[in-house]
Amino acid sequence: MSSSLRLEKITPDNVEAACRLKVRPDQEGFVAPVAWSLAEAYAQPGIAWPRLIFDGEQLVGFVMGFFSVRFHPDDPDDRLRSGLWRLNIAAGQQGRGYGRFAVESVCEEVRRRGLTRVTTTWEPGERGPEGFYLGLGFRPTGEKSGDQVVGELAFTGVQ
Repeated sequence: MSSSLRLEKITPDNVEAACRLKVRPDQEGFVAPVAWSLAEAYAQPGIAWPRLIFDGEQLVGFVMGFFSVRFHPDDPDDRLRSGLWRLNIAAGQQGRGYGRFAVESVCEEVRRRGLTRVTTTWEPGERGPEGFYLGLGFRPTGEKSGDQVVGELAFTGVQ
């Protein structure tokens, strides 16, 4: 993984490139396109944290975090959650550590906001991202969000 990795906000200068970013064709059923994610972020600016992933000057991915969301708003016992909403790594850029960098960056932002766990969801399936998330330490909670598995990663050593 390159030491020149960074996240950037979406701007008028990079939004077109962001919308052109594509995952592998066999992954398209597991993650929404970046343009869809940006529309969701625009509609929910108070909770969405969209960022582009660059390695040097090359756009290699997109990540979007979320903050202070209730998965079951009608349930008075449902707690606020924050975590990883979307992750798209460009088709030709996978397997280089960019996804790990993106997840770690969301974790850093969650921790910076004083929280102790990160939540994400994934579409189950043979070619889906479950192995990736489990390998990073996420554990299924036993819940579902629609048809997706809910997983959480608790920070260790957090005061």
